[in-house]
Parts: sequence; C-alpha cells; structure tokens
Amino acid sequence: MNTAAAAPARMAVPPVIELQHASFGYADAVVVRDVTLSIAPGEVVALLGPNGSGKSTLVKGLLGLSEQLGGEALLFGVPREDFEDHPRLGYVPQRHTLSASVRATVEEIVAVGRLAHRRWWRPSLGAPADALIIRQCLEVVGLADRAEADVSTLSGGQQRRVLIARALAANPDVLVMDEPTAGVDTANQEVLAQVLARLADRGTTMVIVTHELEALADIVTRIVLVSGGRIAFDGTPDAFATVSAGGGLAFHGHHHAEELDVAQPALPGAPAAGPLDPRSGGHHG
Repeated sequence: MNTAAAAPARMAVPPVIELQHASFGYADAVVVRDVTLSIAPGEVVALLGPNGSGKSTLVKGLLGLSEQLGGEALLFGVPREDFEDHPRLGYVPQRHTLSASVRATVEEIVAVGRLAHRRWWRPSLGAPADALIIRQCLEVVGLADRAEADVSTLSGGQQRRVLIARALAANPDVLVMDEPTAGVDTANQEVLAQVLARLADRGTTMVIVTHELEALADIVTRIVLVSGGRIAFDGTPDAFATVSAGGGLAFHGHHHAEELDVAQPALPGAPAAGPLDPRSGGHHG
C-alpha cells in the first residue's frame, strides 16, 4: 500500500466537531470564550473541569442549547446555526428522567430514540427495521433480556444504560454524555465502562463529561480540560497524567452537587438482572 498516498486521504476526513475561537453563553453573557477545538471521527474525548469552569456550557453550545456569542462552530462541516441533521448528535443526560412515575417498558423508552427518523409518509413506529435497531441497541448496553421490564424496576445504573440505548437508537455519529458514571458505585461503573468500551470498539465518536477518569482510563483517547471558561489542556491521557503529576494542572476528580444533577438512588429491591450486571450484592447505581 502506498502510505504516502494514504496519509492525505486520512487527513481529508473532516472533523465531526470544529470550533474556531468560539464563545458560548446565555443572554449575551459569555461563559466560555475563544475555544478552538477539533474532534475527529472515532475519538473518545473526556471533557473535564472544576465546578463553574464552563464545560457544561461548552457541551450545550455543541448541542445548540446555549448561545453562540462569537467565533465559528461547525458540526460535520456545517455552521451550527445552519445545522439541521440533529439525529447525528446523540445526547445522554446525567439526570435520570426515568422514575417510578414513568409507566413504560425498557423497549418503549429506547423506541423514543427512533422518533427523530419518523416521517408522516413512512410506516408507523414499530416497523421491523425499528424493532431490529432497538434490539441491537439493547444488546450493546447488555439489557436485551430486560426489554419487557418496567423501567421503574431497574437500578440507577441500568436506567443509565437505557438512556444510552435510547440515544444509540437514533444512529448518531457522535454521542455526547454528561457524567455517565456519576452516582454509580464502583462495580456498576465497571459495567458502564464495558458498554462504552464496546461503543469505542465500534468506532463511535464520544464526548464524555466526566470526573471518573479512572473508570474510563482504557477508553478515553484524549482529554480536554476547561478552566475559567477556556481550554487549559488538550492532549493524550499520558500527557495529562504527566502534566498533572508535575503540578501543572489544578484538577480535582470529584463533582459538585450545584454543578451536576444529583443521581437518582436505586429503588428499594431493584434487581440487577442484566447479563453485564455485577454479581456482588449491595447498592446498585
């Protein structure tokens, strides 16, 4: 193979997210400023930052949920203000929207992810193609055997995986996750890490807001640290460890309740029935 010819071909692949001196905020108040960032297909980026650093505003800026107040923001090569192919960006919130008041099965919740692809002239939701995709998404997160279970009977960690499956059902090109392992015990963090590792192996591009670097150490390919509304570090996990060890970065591996949603506790007696669930007893995230 001609490697010299192959190199330009790889470089020709456009980034899925590209920011050039971009600023984001609310009501003309800039929270994140002068951010230059490019994320290539297949990267798994951990987005770190202390409380109030602006990382949540940055993520919301990518999703169109905070105002762009300067610079350039491109999604798949399209200016953010002109971007309309929203299913290409999958979002997994930290806050659990699945509670005891929700009367729906796991399969029904995941099926919501297919709504973005429905059109009035297409078959109704539940078509064979949708059913296959929903089943595959549940298999990816290790919950195929819980498809008919009421979501209110699941543990917090299992519900987190349902939300990931719901996002995957839209067939996104990028998966943006807000603290996927927060409020989840160590054993269930490992389960979630297995799910994310499986997605990484499939080449899924991921942007993960997290404070649990240890749980994701084998998955993350790049670390971006936001501090004071600006990017303070952007590089490999090894480079981040080296700079941190040398005292060059101020980062604390914990989150604050005022910045992040409080994780929903597991329901009393909630089972750990999925094939990937830890066998040990005790609290389930």
